[in-house]
Amino acid sequence: MITSTSNDRVKKVVSYVEKSKARREDKVFVIEGMKMLREAPVLQVKEVYITEKFLDSAGEDDKEILWRYGAETVSDEVMKKMSDTQTPQGVLAVMRQYEYSAEEVLTGYNESSFSEGKETAPLILVLENIQDPGNLGTMLRSGEGAGVTGVILSKGCADIYNPKVIRSTMGSIFRMPFIYVEDLPGTVKDLETKGINTYAAHLKGEKNYDEFDYTGPTAFLIGNEGNGLTKETADAAKTYVLIPMKGEVESMNAATSSAILTFEASRQRRG
Repeated sequence: MITSTSNDRVKKVVSYVEKSKARREDKVFVIEGMKMLREAPVLQVKEVYITEKFLDSAGEDDKEILWRYGAETVSDEVMKKMSDTQTPQGVLAVMRQYEYSAEEVLTGYNESSFSEGKETAPLILVLENIQDPGNLGTMLRSGEGAGVTGVILSKGCADIYNPKVIRSTMGSIFRMPFIYVEDLPGTVKDLETKGINTYAAHLKGEKNYDEFDYTGPTAFLIGNEGNGLTKETADAAKTYVLIPMKGEVESMNAATSSAILTFEASRQRRG
């Protein structure tokens, strides 16, 4: 059992939780909780840490999973040091990061995007400068539910491997292809050349979002929580779409906008 918070392995895990640079250099990220570990692809799992208290209360199936990974027992104090949460669940794992190509994002596999064995058209989220980790994680989670096949992020977005993002994805991080790009407007224009219709969520949209046909290859552009899309990125899109609002609301939460648009596409594709 590891009982010292000064242990080198413990300090490494703490650095992965706290610093994007450490995660990027070692190409890892951290997940917490047995639910996430059950969903994690076996080949992506690098190290697993558990507390005695958790092990004592674990069911046989969970114990078998922990045994398979050679889980290392740590003290409650050590787990608290490594955890990103106030009340650790008693299970923590270091995972290998994913590496996707642009092609995988454009044609990525998502179970909900397949119907009766037939592949549907790509449905892509293009995110610019999304800073809130909870928003970003929620976008991946709701995106998976709506059948999004891939996510393209600007360099100004939050680190997708931030522990708060990972928690908010509720496991979708394991199944949603994504890439960061340097030139988002250029990437949007490239989507058009590949036959993917691009729609920018924008307050200057002249037609409501539910007046368009999203059954073909589609990409939705969602901007920063406070400022929306930059003019350059918005103008790179083929069309502005408006999410109409009542009352005195001036703008929509970015994750909410993402869900509204992608689930409208999902509704149309079911029809």
